[in-house]
Amino acid sequence: MKILFIGDIVGAVGRAAVKALLPALRDRYKIDFVVANGENAAGGFGITEKVASEIFGFGVHIMTSGNHIWDKKESIPYIAKENRIIRPVNYPPGVPGYGSVVITLPSGTKIGVVNLSGRVFMSSIDCPFRVGKDEIERVQKETKCIIVDFHAEATSEKIAFGYFIDGKVSAVIGTHTHVQTADEKILPGGTAYITDVGMTGPEVSVIGIEKEQIIERFLLQMPRKFETARGGGILSAAVIEIDDRSGKSTAIQRLQLTYP
Repeated sequence: MKILFIGDIVGAVGRAAVKALLPALRDRYKIDFVVANGENAAGGFGITEKVASEIFGFGVHIMTSGNHIWDKKESIPYIAKENRIIRPVNYPPGVPGYGSVVITLPSGTKIGVVNLSGRVFMSSIDCPFRVGKDEIERVQKETKCIIVDFHAEATSEKIAFGYFIDGKVSAVIGTHTHVQTADEKILPGGTAYITDVGMTGPEVSVIGIEKEQIIERFLLQMPRKFETARGGGILSAAVIEIDDRSGKSTAIQRLQLTYP
């Protein structure tokens, strides 16, 4: 089984890149299942029902998220009922939405997706290690094939979690920094790992935002409204190959394509 995990989709440019490039990627790599982080897909901050429907229409099966999932307040009722969009499972009890999902593919194979948020330089929520372990054990009752989106700032926290859960999931894919790392590997226990899969959005930008706005913020240290950049895009992703029976990964390949 081959999984395509698309890095954080940022705004209209990111969505256009997915629409244009995903069909050829699915054909070239014989992809069975597509996951994308969509927490910045609507104007660079949050997601809406309209934008989500658009991305699902491109062929994405499941969208993960992170700390920006609540940025569009009007979308909270939609997130609460739509299990194809998941939010970090380590938010406190009572938070709307789903922290994981199990999907049955046309082949009959079941695959689980779990979303977690780190805590280093992030909001102080429940422990991703303890909550993640419990949730993964619950999902393991349905399938051995499990993908984890670990949405975190600190590379050390992501790496530590990868080794902590190695052998218990098929892949740990880091998101949030929007900068793709070059450390993709199969860990000793058979878990595919990359610290950050990168961003799908405006190439000439600072993590998706107009570069002049970010430079001004660093120079003046004054708050201002940020806007997603325009122009050409980049699609960052990883292809993971998983043994259906064992749930172990046999290969991981990072991708970075430009659009147009």
